[in-house]
Amino acid sequence: MIKPPFPINEAARLDTLRRLNVLDTPPEERFDRLTRLAKRLFDVPIALVSLVDADRQWFKSRQGLDVTETPRDLSFCGHAILGSEIMVVTDACCDERFADNPLVTGDPRIRFYAGFPLSAANGSKLGTLCLIDRAPRAMSEDDVRLLDDLATMVEEELAALQLATIDELTGLSNRRGFQAVAAHALAVCRRTDWAASLLFLDLDGVKEINDRFGHAEGDRTLMEFGRILLGTFRDSDIVGRLGGDEFCVLATRVDPECVEEALRRLDDAIRGHNEASPGGPLISYSVGTVDYDRERHSSISDLMEEADKAMYERKRIRPQPSSGHS
Repeated sequence: MIKPPFPINEAARLDTLRRLNVLDTPPEERFDRLTRLAKRLFDVPIALVSLVDADRQWFKSRQGLDVTETPRDLSFCGHAILGSEIMVVTDACCDERFADNPLVTGDPRIRFYAGFPLSAANGSKLGTLCLIDRAPRAMSEDDVRLLDDLATMVEEELAALQLATIDELTGLSNRRGFQAVAAHALAVCRRTDWAASLLFLDLDGVKEINDRFGHAEGDRTLMEFGRILLGTFRDSDIVGRLGGDEFCVLATRVDPECVEEALRRLDDAIRGHNEASPGGPLISYSVGTVDYDRERHSSISDLMEEADKAMYERKRIRPQPSSGHS
């Protein structure tokens, strides 16, 4: 068996995949109808939409297979994403890359594989639409064109999914996108016993900015606040705009001192912005912070609700500053 090597753009590819906020999400009819169609059109026992993560291939849609993921080292799709064209294995038992692969010698006993790489808008190969049979077979030119057409439809659905999880104004994850990726991160924290903190931030005075300076300036203030949040927190922290003037950050593998240090950096960045914008709208914000407690927070929604209440309580009992946070 030959393990699939990493693409040369692996870091960027993984970043693109994770920004889709699709890993570990429930099945969706938009993808399932395409794998059902592929299974029927090609008369194969297994059809999958497979997304290749750092150390696994995870199946967004699966027909004829019970498991939701398999190790990347064993995956056929890990090889398929190295190219731009369909990868066909007519008989895995005669292919040195796969002959002694446990997925060939054991369940699901793969003999035939055809995988069409799924491309993102930036060219990254995220995974495949693939067909699997337990008997050797070949693909005709018409078969290849048909699978290409179906793969294009999967790509279009992935692109639509991304648009549905991104806030158009700031480019951050929207509420749906934030909750999806944060739920995944929180599940990892639960499994590994990592610490996490959620910050619920409210940008103060947006209505007043709109009334005094106009809605275009209000939009620019929201965009600038989002940009400052991204620049302040770590790449591994999850930043989202929930809607209106509400933002959220989930920081994992942190302690309370790290969170306070991040808030000090945020204050410094906002103070610098305000000092550089004389006469313009000043940015100020309120924040509520809650540390993740696996006994108290069964979901990301529980954590967000508690942090939201903490933010509004701080906003209620403390005067609003001209800049920085309360």
